[in-house]
Amino acid sequence: MPQPTTHHIGARTAYIALGGNVTSPHGTPTNTLREAIKRLPADSLTIVAKSRYYATPAFPTGSGPDFVNAVIAVETIMPPDALLAHLHEIERQLGRDRRQRWSARTLDLDLIAYGDVIHPDTDTFAKWRDLSLEEQQQLAPDGLILPHPRIQDRSFVLGPLCDVAPDWVHPVLGQSAAQLFDARPAEERAELKPLPEGD
Repeated sequence: MPQPTTHHIGARTAYIALGGNVTSPHGTPTNTLREAIKRLPADSLTIVAKSRYYATPAFPTGSGPDFVNAVIAVETIMPPDALLAHLHEIERQLGRDRRQRWSARTLDLDLIAYGDVIHPDTDTFAKWRDLSLEEQQQLAPDGLILPHPRIQDRSFVLGPLCDVAPDWVHPVLGQSAAQLFDARPAEERAELKPLPEGD
């Protein structure tokens, strides 16, 4: 889908993955994601595209109820760290508890890419990309890593990302979102279930 005209001088296009699998004061996970999207716009941030909502199995398998996932594209002049802080504040407002990694949650807002920025560097990206699943469950980086080191492994991110930016090219791997999604196992891709618009 073509990107709309830039609204902010010097703006970058960033991609944010949304997910949740337990109810919040705003209702179902889908309703919570909708509320988060309502709160995202700011003087320096404009939403330019939004994926469908998808039902996806909890990750890791058996860790909780099915998730609802989506991806939005935003134009922003916020630096990446400021944008991440904005996302964490919205999570806090909507009841996110970050005490346990990969637990059931009301809301997860992940900054997955910020244009073609690699942050802090390619070696750090590679270190976190190459962690084993066990290490991923135990370790979390101290700072922001861009692009998110797990994009290429997660159909529940790639599928919605393809709704808004199938031609976005991973700045380290050199493949588009569509190519990365097509490379995932067919049974994993099939687990993404688009939800009716009213859900």
